[in-house]
Amino acid sequence: MLVKAGRDDITTLAGLAVQLWPDNSIDGLIDEFGQMMRSGTTQFFLAFDNGIPIGFAQCQLRRDYVEGTSTSPVGYLEGIFVQEAYRGKGYGRALAAACEAWAGEQGCSEFASDCELGNSNSLAFHKAIGFEEAGRIICFTKRLKA
Repeated sequence: MLVKAGRDDITTLAGLAVQLWPDNSIDGLIDEFGQMMRSGTTQFFLAFDNGIPIGFAQCQLRRDYVEGTSTSPVGYLEGIFVQEAYRGKGYGRALAAACEAWAGEQGCSEFASDCELGNSNSLAFHKAIGFEEAGRIICFTKRLKA
C-alpha cells in the first residue's frame, strides 16, 4: 500500500531515509523534512507491507536547470528507498510512479532524477522504470586560501 506522507509520518520517513542517507541524523532529517513539507514544493510517499513501513520516495519541483530537460518546473525524484527484503517486488516502481503522477498534477511535463556514477543498482532501477540517461558528470570542489 502507498500513501502520501504528511506531518504525522515524519518520524517514519526519517527512520527510512537515514538508511538511504546514513551521514544524516534522524533528528536532522525530521527538521529538514518538516521544512520541505511546509514549502509546498516537495511530496513524500510511503510504502507499507502489512502495515509495516518498508520504503519511501521524495520528489519535488525544481525550477533551476535540470540536466537533459527543457521545461520548468521539472518533477525530480530526490530519493527513493525500499528495504532490501522488499526489493524486486514492485514497491520502488510504485513509489516512483506516485512521484511522477504528483509531478504531473503540479503541471510538470518532465520528470528527472540522478544517481552516483558507481551506483549500478540505482542506474539499473532508473533504466528499468523508463528513465533515459541524460549525461554523466564528475563534480569538483577546491578550498580557497583565506
